[in-house]
Amino acid sequence: MLPQRYIAFVLCLVVCAVSLFLWRDGMAWRWLGGISGVLSLVGIADMLQRKSTLRRNFPVTAHIRTFFEFFRPMLRQYVVESDTDHVPFSHIERSLVYQRAKNVEDKRPFGSELDLYATQYEWINHSLAPAKIEGHDFRVTLGGPECRQPYSASVFNISAMSFGSLSANAIRALNEGARRGGFYHDTGEGSLSRYHREMGGDICWEIGSGYFGCRNPDGTFSEERFVENAKSPQVKMIEIKLSQGAKPGHGGVLPAAKVSKEISEARGVPMGEDCVSPAAHSAFSTPLGLLQFVARLREKSGGKPTGFKLALGHPWEWFGIAKAMHESRILPDFIVVDGGEGGTGAAPLEFTDHVGAPLREALLLVHNTLVGLNLRDKVRLGASGKVITGFDLARTLALGADWCNAARGFMFALGCIQSRQCHTDRCPTGIATQDPSRWKKLDVPDKAERVRMFHDNTLKALKELIAASGLQHPNELGPEHIIRRVSSTEVRSLSALYHFVKPGELIGGLPDHAVFKVFWNVARMDSFAPPGYVLERHHTKVR
Repeated sequence: MLPQRYIAFVLCLVVCAVSLFLWRDGMAWRWLGGISGVLSLVGIADMLQRKSTLRRNFPVTAHIRTFFEFFRPMLRQYVVESDTDHVPFSHIERSLVYQRAKNVEDKRPFGSELDLYATQYEWINHSLAPAKIEGHDFRVTLGGPECRQPYSASVFNISAMSFGSLSANAIRALNEGARRGGFYHDTGEGSLSRYHREMGGDICWEIGSGYFGCRNPDGTFSEERFVENAKSPQVKMIEIKLSQGAKPGHGGVLPAAKVSKEISEARGVPMGEDCVSPAAHSAFSTPLGLLQFVARLREKSGGKPTGFKLALGHPWEWFGIAKAMHESRILPDFIVVDGGEGGTGAAPLEFTDHVGAPLREALLLVHNTLVGLNLRDKVRLGASGKVITGFDLARTLALGADWCNAARGFMFALGCIQSRQCHTDRCPTGIATQDPSRWKKLDVPDKAERVRMFHDNTLKALKELIAASGLQHPNELGPEHIIRRVSSTEVRSLSALYHFVKPGELIGGLPDHAVFKVFWNVARMDSFAPPGYVLERHHTKVR
């Protein structure tokens, strides 16, 4: 059966053929034949070219969108000038990614389109003695004393996106782009698929509560299967996913109908059954148990950097993990903080908008806690959650991160147009679909190069920002370098806006900060359970 997206193209061909047959019957047929002939040639060119997946999947009709894209800059300028507080920022950032992914000059004439006096406007302070920096391949070494295979990671990498959520060719393109650019590709909790292995790019293997790729038939963790995958030279890091910013505390189900042979193979789940990701892990149930699990995976992987990713929720739970780190001296090699603004293919509206701390607040609390325990120099911090531009990188690094991960920007580099069809299996660009008639149109070599160029050009932008600030490396950025307007007449540096804990301040004392004063002393390393007074308050309320 002919897919609906080809109907316009086929109709053009039919009308063209009929018009040619009736060419002698009047001028109207000649005009109709000429127009349909041109459109037929456009459709044929769309089907044959390999640069645009959208045009290959929607011959002829894709140009309607191109027409409106042409007028977008003028429409955007009108929106910016007339109502700055409602700028469609996603369009601006997406256009920037497209330019960098295609290696198109991203310069802009006539100055800023933003209202520099709007509340929350931010900038980075420059120096009157700018630095000269030769390269832009900024890196950070991941791996503590217990790690026997440390990894030198780029400060900008591909965040977690699973095969199953993304198509085979999308995974291929991302991983090949990472290989070409020398940065890593996080598998997401969908495990290490044949399409990751095929391209050979560096891998951060994410292990979620479903233990996909390392599970027993009953869904529990399988050490034997873990070792099989973890010892692959391509796997550089092991990341235990506690929660993700887009839907923290929420499990997931991949319906049986979508569990293909390839997904079954990668995840270690049977075909014909729902693939369930529980909300909680079964391999541990306490903060100390988590750290023991980290140490176990690090040892069984051959000493590769091992850590965990979390979206910050109850502060006493994070404090319990921190106390367990301090008292047991079992340390993860890294922690990735995932902000509540992170994206996903499908999540309940309430979870997307109202569950999980935003990245800045979450990152600051984790950073401050480690500083207060004198552990910050022993544990690396990654950050993810709507990090796209060079300035996003600079601001996040200034707040305490050692490196950043991004999903949205690399999706745009693949050609994502935010059609919001991720959960329907009808992604028009062949990225978030398992329909081979759609994803096979995504050209891997072309999109892999766009992924590489987006990464490269974003790091060039970061280099220019830190050079303008008089610095030599992103690790020199601090909160004093980023300024925010808090009202029409006041500005503050981030160092003045936020509270920063002094080194060792949590050892034998408490910082002058409400969250520590309320929750630090009641947090436990042997339980994630809420403090007793919180339970008492709840029972009093329900009585």
